[in-house]
Amino acid sequence: MNSIIFFCIVLASIFGGTIIGMFLRTRLPDHHLSIDSREVMKLGIGMISTMAAVVLGLLIGSAKGTFDTLSRGLMQTGAKMILLDRTLAHYGPEAKEARKMLRGKINSVAALLEGKKSAAELEKADQSEIGIEDIGDNIGQKVRQLSPRNDDQRRLQSQALQLLAEISETRWFLGEHVGQTSFPMPLLVVLICWLTIVFFCFGLFTSPNRTVIAVLFVCALSAASSLLLILELDQPFGGLIKISSAPLLNALSHLGQ
Repeated sequence: MNSIIFFCIVLASIFGGTIIGMFLRTRLPDHHLSIDSREVMKLGIGMISTMAAVVLGLLIGSAKGTFDTLSRGLMQTGAKMILLDRTLAHYGPEAKEARKMLRGKINSVAALLEGKKSAAELEKADQSEIGIEDIGDNIGQKVRQLSPRNDDQRRLQSQALQLLAEISETRWFLGEHVGQTSFPMPLLVVLICWLTIVFFCFGLFTSPNRTVIAVLFVCALSAASSLLLILELDQPFGGLIKISSAPLLNALSHLGQ
């Protein structure tokens, strides 16, 4: 789902609950909003608010954990690419073609992460397009075709293949997260319902005036923004908050040296 559309839906739902609460306040009989009734409703809304706060905190922590894990995976991949290039350079001029292919793959993925493709295009892309497309296949084939002439070259070839295997493993790990979420969407729907109920009660207990409406709108905006943040952090390959391509660009600057 597009994060901006999601944000607008959540904001409309939460603030709509406030407006409905204010409207019902003027229609309900006075005894429905007596002191005893208010106390009971405040206890109920306090319980729902606590549950919403706990779930919101857990979702933000989970989304941030996913973002950090994928970001670290990309950083480790960049470091291993530098080491792979150094290994191939020490092997000799026979590995020049494999090094050239490695540079091309890093260029393509860095461009992808810098936003030259939209989130929708990225979500439709083949998973192998994330984390260096076909690096384990194409470059690995070139490395396996090398004919070592001594023990040093055999050791370097083996080391290069090991690095390629590790990079490929990270590639599939990153690819599995394209278009996926780390939490069930029904949980997010329930959380939105809880927040809507909370703001409905705010409107029900409040005499409507411009200042109160403005403050409650800002509060609803903040609540909707927190849910937007969760969605953005959980889908780090597209949207407003993206994984930085700096590790790949840094690796690119070190290749060929």
